Amino acid sequence: MPYINVQITSGATREQKSTLVREMTDSLVRVLSKKPEHIHIIIQEVDEENWGYAGLLTDDWKRQQTEG
Repeated sequence: MPYINVQITSGATREQKSTLVREMTDSLVRVLSKKPEHIHIIIQEVDEENWGYAGLLTDDWKRQQTEG
């Protein structure tokens, strides 16, 4: 039973998350011959202030990029 845990920063739309789930499911069916009803996908949204990137919190990193 495949289990996929996807962690993303907050902000994806319901439509985008639906597309992720559908396309990941399709890939597991095609590549591993798994049945869709056996595939579990969890999407965890993490606030940017709780995600580190390049030595900074993501919201600080993004702010730094816009300030130039």
